[in-house]
Amino acid sequence: MNKKLKGAFFGLIAAISYGLNPLGALYLYQDGFTVNSVLFYRYAIAVVGLIIMLIAKREPFGINRREFGIVTLLGVLFAISSITLYSSFLYMEAGIACTILFVYPIMVAMIMSIFFKEKIRLATIISIALALSGIVLLYRGDGNATLSTWGVILVLLSSLSYAIYIVIVNRAQLKMSAVKLTIYVMLFGAITVVINSFFNSGCGHLQMLTTTTQLGFSLMLGIVPTLISLVTMAIAVRLIGSTPTAIMGALEPVTAVAIGTLVFNEPLTSRLVFGITIILVAVVIIIISNTQKSTT
Repeated sequence: MNKKLKGAFFGLIAAISYGLNPLGALYLYQDGFTVNSVLFYRYAIAVVGLIIMLIAKREPFGINRREFGIVTLLGVLFAISSITLYSSFLYMEAGIACTILFVYPIMVAMIMSIFFKEKIRLATIISIALALSGIVLLYRGDGNATLSTWGVILVLLSSLSYAIYIVIVNRAQLKMSAVKLTIYVMLFGAITVVINSFFNSGCGHLQMLTTTTQLGFSLMLGIVPTLISLVTMAIAVRLIGSTPTAIMGALEPVTAVAIGTLVFNEPLTSRLVFGITIILVAVVIIIISNTQKSTT
């Protein structure tokens, strides 16, 4: 298997595995678990797996004061993004929520333009217009069906939090491996979830795992859409670059929609399919535009 084919394979695995987030989360919700509980076990299990990987690489755990401050902020932002996304599953179809979440590359472009004076390109304006049009189509389904306004707000907050997370990672220029960075992000993310469980009753208090089924889905969340996704994405980026990997990331919401439709019987109308397609096209346009900008 050549380098590009291998990179495409790992990029495909990364996108599909991340798109399986709703599979574990929705099953645990059906079993009475709260948002905070689901996320806590997802983060905790991922941290354990990542620590084992770091030990195997014989990489030191230590970080300096500057790095500590940055990874703490990143952990909080990542947790906010996860909390709002997982909360949105309670108000709308998980597949649609994951599709709206995928507008984060457009938000990154807007943040870079507003705060770092990067010039807004025509492709960015077109992408924003297409993404908003797609969200409108998702917001109003066939017949009398409409999406929850609060659910849409939660997903957009999740997307914004993740966009800010990406900008900080890119601007901070941390000199540590992806595994080490992810350990600390997951660790401080878990701490944020614990704190949230005491002050945000809407997301619920932490609960114990009492059955093998609960443990199984928690392990699935911690390993597949978290550990496997992060590791395979890092491999894909190294082999084929960040842009092709990001474009393949369009399979994430597609996977989430497929899971919601096939496993949880979520409705999938022609209007929703068209809205999903428009959003994915908008994201691909902004990603390709950024690539062309970096090579000119």
